[in-house]
Amino acid sequence: MTRRNALLRPALLALAAVALSGCLGGLLGGKPAQLYRFGQAPAAASDAAPAAGSVGVFRAGGTFAREAAGDKILAITGGEAQYIAQSRWAAPAEVLFNQAVLAAFDAAPGRVRLLSRGEQGRTSHALRLDVRNFETRYDNGAEAAPTVVVRVRAALARDKDQGLGPERIFEARIPAASNRVGSIVAAYDQAVGQVLGEVVRWTESQVGAG
Repeated sequence: MTRRNALLRPALLALAAVALSGCLGGLLGGKPAQLYRFGQAPAAASDAAPAAGSVGVFRAGGTFAREAAGDKILAITGGEAQYIAQSRWAAPAEVLFNQAVLAAFDAAPGRVRLLSRGEQGRTSHALRLDVRNFETRYDNGAEAAPTVVVRVRAALARDKDQGLGPERIFEARIPAASNRVGSIVAAYDQAVGQVLGEVVRWTESQVGAG
């Protein structure tokens, strides 16, 4: 079984039998891949000292949509799913997303300090992030500029509490400026920044309320 089939087999969307037409079809060729990144600068880093009374939040495990978790850029047209050829993420999308999460919390001036597994520090809460959608949608056909969709479920639990804590779905839909890979990647960067900015603010508000 190829890596491509292994990624797409569990997806609910059907694998396209033929290459998508129009401009998307032009992106599905066989030339060497160009590497891209996202989430490198979600916000301007703060030079201020950490806020007094900082609260540690442990970054718990989470899931990432399996068909999009690797280094290929997922494209959806109707019920058809393909990967955009000649273009890959510089690392698996799941890895880049986790890096972006840490960067977003590091750049925020609030009280929350996000701690990863193995990092020293006392925590009062645990934050789980499940990436439900991370895809390029061609809702208006393969020739039109697509929309990038990033959808994340966040759940926050207090260490001393039993059961589930508050949770919320965050979603960003960012239209690409054109049907070009550079524009699509820019839309991913904006979508990830928007979602993580909202996650950080929500986490701050929940921790403060607790």
